[in-house]
Amino acid sequence: MNVTKEARLHHESVTAQPHLWIDSYADYLYSYAMYRIKDEETARDLVQETFLAALQKVDTFEGKSSEKTWLTAILKYKIIDVYRTKSRTVAAMDCTHAIASKNFFQEDGHWNVEDRPAAFGIEHIDKLEHKEFENILVKCMQKLPALWMTVFNMKFMEEEHAEKICSELKISSGNYWVIIHRAKVNIRACLQKNWL
Repeated sequence: MNVTKEARLHHESVTAQPHLWIDSYADYLYSYAMYRIKDEETARDLVQETFLAALQKVDTFEGKSSEKTWLTAILKYKIIDVYRTKSRTVAAMDCTHAIASKNFFQEDGHWNVEDRPAAFGIEHIDKLEHKEFENILVKCMQKLPALWMTVFNMKFMEEEHAEKICSELKISSGNYWVIIHRAKVNIRACLQKNWL
């Protein structure tokens, strides 16, 4: 069988190049993991695990996507594994949290006057204030119980659908909505205390 020059070039262009991964993709993958996990050590570990997993499966890389996309997909599954592990370790926890047990609403469903959300005033802030707000938001999220933080991250950072989150974390739909509500209430209270 005669291999054309074009076919050879195509084959060479889809061959993975592991010796270039660290220089080319480590910073990007680390940023991707940090945005979702919010823990430097875990993010570094996940990037290393991603490279190791990719090395073990380098012969399966077909070039249907870029190396960056392929490595990011591996990392995404590693992050979901972290979420699953966190959710399992707290699956039996009592979901009563001090602030979540407070009733913020009247019987007719309206906010209590003293518990109404205050305006955050972030609509017209400069970039420096926005960065400060993001730092406070991350700290508030880290105060959540592990399962709540995991669900909140998947819903609002990963933008996953409720069905997928319930399936991945093996929680019921009812439990999911309770967790989302309690996480939002806790984060709101934390932001009002630390940002306003």
